[in-house]
Amino acid sequence: MSQPVELSLEQQFNIRSFETQVQQMSQEQAQDFLIKLYEQMIVRENMYKSFIKHQWGLDGGSWLAQ
Repeated sequence: MSQPVELSLEQQFNIRSFETQVQQMSQEQAQDFLIKLYEQMIVRENMYKSFIKHQWGLDGGSWLAQ
């Protein structure tokens, strides 16, 4: 994966919009936002791991403990 990931125009626009919103936040708001964002990243990572385990048959037959 030595090639850079290309962003669509919509994604680039969303980044610029996000940048504007962040610049208007107070330091406390930005810190709270970063904590929540990090938590979401961890949850997403756990979901990916669970999906991969299920796809590869490594989950023992159960899926997301329904």
